[in-house]
Formats: sequence, structure tokens, C-alpha cells
Amino acid sequence: MKALITFIVVALFFTPFDAFAGVVTLREAIAKALAANHRIKAGENMVAAAEEDISIAGSHLKPRLVLEDRFMRTSNPTYGFMAKLNQQRFSMQDFAIDNLNHPRPVNDFQASVAIEQPLYAPAAVIGTAMSREAHAGRAKEQERAREQIVMDTARSYLMALMAREYVELSEQGLAEAREHKRIAELRYKNGLGLYSDILRAATALIGAEQRQVSAEKNYAVARYSLGLLMASPEMVEIVEDTGLVQPLHDLSVYEAAAEERLDIKALEHNVVNAENNTKLARTGYLPTVGLGSSYQINDHNSPLGAEGDSWQLMVKASWELFAGGRTGHEVRKAAHQQAAAREELAGLREAARFQVNEAYLAVIESRKNKELAASALASAEEGQRLVKVRYENSLATMVELLDAQTSLDMARADVVTREREHELAMIRLGFQSGTIVDDLAMEERGAN
Repeated sequence: MKALITFIVVALFFTPFDAFAGVVTLREAIAKALAANHRIKAGENMVAAAEEDISIAGSHLKPRLVLEDRFMRTSNPTYGFMAKLNQQRFSMQDFAIDNLNHPRPVNDFQASVAIEQPLYAPAAVIGTAMSREAHAGRAKEQERAREQIVMDTARSYLMALMAREYVELSEQGLAEAREHKRIAELRYKNGLGLYSDILRAATALIGAEQRQVSAEKNYAVARYSLGLLMASPEMVEIVEDTGLVQPLHDLSVYEAAAEERLDIKALEHNVVNAENNTKLARTGYLPTVGLGSSYQINDHNSPLGAEGDSWQLMVKASWELFAGGRTGHEVRKAAHQQAAAREELAGLREAARFQVNEAYLAVIESRKNKELAASALASAEEGQRLVKVRYENSLATMVELLDAQTSLDMARADVVTREREHELAMIRLGFQSGTIVDDLAMEERGAN
């Protein structure tokens, strides 16, 4: 991990500015992530593969045409007898006992074309229906995956924004630490202060410099992290977006929206398929009926020769009457799987309701914490100002001033943290209720 961080920091300082992935707002970052993210592209290919399964399953209901050409040379009495008959060059001499028992080797070139058409194949019909349901479920899962990418990108963007604000705060704190050291040196020079005050101020200054280094590193990592979601190996510059926090509606609005969440809809298709799987297992009790025909030519001299030709037309019915009880067990297994799928769906609906309630309470909490952090900052700013004035007038110690400065730095950071936490809580509420795309005014759902 340390090696990774070192690499990122070194890359930051040796990467030219024009190598950055560009300047993006939150919505632009989301749009790029949805277009280029590797997880999204992988999911799109899986949806396309599931769509092909529909045609693959449907092909079992369509005619099957087979062209075959083969060659045989044999001295087997049965096959030799049959080959001459197919070639329509059988003669009375071939009925001689010696010729029947010890035939001379026979060549046979056989070409045929055959067609098969299922007439009644319930398993194939149900299999096609299951492929359609599986594709629909996969498509819903992909849409939910897109919402997850929106959520992840928004979180990464807010973390980058917060990291940048921490850099600004660290610069402000560093400037104030330098000012405290300057005042301590000035007071000591004028015989009004202690040398130990200079040492304490210098230590605090080093601490401020360390915090700045860490803040810059964290900002670089955050921008690389955002670029990773956008399928870019380069650093991303961000511009603060507006309108991230939407009006908070009543809890019932989000609970109702969660009922239509895409992962729930995907699981509903799985439940339907579990029911179809039970029907598929029951087809083991049913027969299958098909129609077939073929045309064949045979020759003993050349491929595609036609010394003899013949045709066949057949209807085949197959009915497995007993298979060791396998079908009954398959039906019961499918019924258990169907019950399991229904329980899983019920559990997901309850979990979605819980997740929405938890996210809603987190929004209320973050909003209150944001207000409290603002009040705490106002108190910390006034407290630091008063202690600084008192120190300049020899009424407070350097320790008191540094304590007041530490409280101020923490209050400033807390305001930034609480502000971004509130925005993230609102975005998370949108994700848990399935409204995140609409909340961020993205048009991806309709476009895809």
C-alpha cells in the first residue's frame, strides 16, 4: 500500500498538466463512467450474450437441415450387401453363398440431405420462455449496475472534492501556524515572550506542514480513484457541481420508489424462471413428436455419384415412461428452488425497505450534524481570535493559543466533512430507493 501511495505521489509531481484526464463536473464524470467503465461494458456484453440465448433456445423449435457426404470401403458381408442394394446394382450373382459369406471389398460413396422438424417439444418451448426471462432479468441487473456506478462515481467525486477542500484548509492552517511562530519570535525578540514559545510554535508549524503533505497526497489519490471509475489511468481535475442536494421528500415517497428498484425487478424475473423451471421438469412426463425426411444417393465410383437414390419420410414419437424416478425428483427439486426464489424476493423487498429507512435517517442525521458543525466553527473562530489577542497582550500562553488553533482546524475540517457527508447521504438515499439517476438529472436510464 505504501508503495502504491509513493508511486501516485511521484506520478503527480512528474506528470505534466496536459496529461490530466480533463476537468469534469460530477454529472460529466458520471456520464464518462457510464460510457467507459469496464464493469459496465462487461455487463453489456453479458446482456447481449443472454439475448443470444433466446435465439439459441428457439432454434430447437425450428427445422434442422443436415447435409452429409461419406465414404466407406468394407468386406463386411452385411454392409457390403446393403451398399450394393443402395447403389441399385445388386445382381443374382450376389446371392451366391460364397459371395454372401466372403464378399469382395465394396466402395460406397453416400451423400444425403435430411430435414427434421419438431412438432411437439414442450421442453424447447419452456426453455425459450426461460431464456427470455433470463435476458430480461440480466438487463435489469445491468441497469442496477449502472446505478451502482453512478453511486460509486458520486462518492469518489465527493471524496475528491473534500480532499481538495482539506488541501485548502491545510494551507490556511499552515499560514496561521507561520503567523503564530512569527509572533512568538517577535515577542521573544522584544523581551516579552519565552524561547519555549518559539519551539512550541515551530513544532506546530511542522505538524501543519505534515498535514499539508498528507492532504495533497490524499487529493491526488482521490483524483486517480475517480479516473479509475472513468476507465482512465490519468488524474482527473474536478469542478464543483451544483444542485447535488435535492429537496428531502417524505419517507413514504422513497419507500414506494424502492418497490420498483431494479434489483427487485431482476429478482422477479428469476422467480418467474423458477416457476418455468418447475414446468420444464414436468415435461419429463410428456412425449416429444417430430417429423423427419431425407434424400440419399449412393455410388461405388465417385462422390456425389447417383447409381442409386432413395428417400425416407418418418414421424417419430418418443415417450420416456420410466427413468428410475428421476423426473419426480427433478419436479420436487424445482419446486424447492421456486420456493427459495420467492423467499429471496421477499427478503430483498424487506431489505430494501430497511435500507431506505436507514438512508433516510442518515440524511436527517447528516443535516443536523452539518448545522451543528457550522455553529461549532463560529465558536472556534471566535475563541481562536480571542486567545490570539490575549497572547499578543501577554494574557494567554502559547499552549492556549495552539490549543485554540487545533480546535479551529478541527472545526473547519468538520464543517467540510459534514457538508460532504450530507450530500453523500442524499445520493445514497437515492441509490437505495432507486431514484439516483433522476435525482442527479441524468438521462442515462431513458437513453439505455
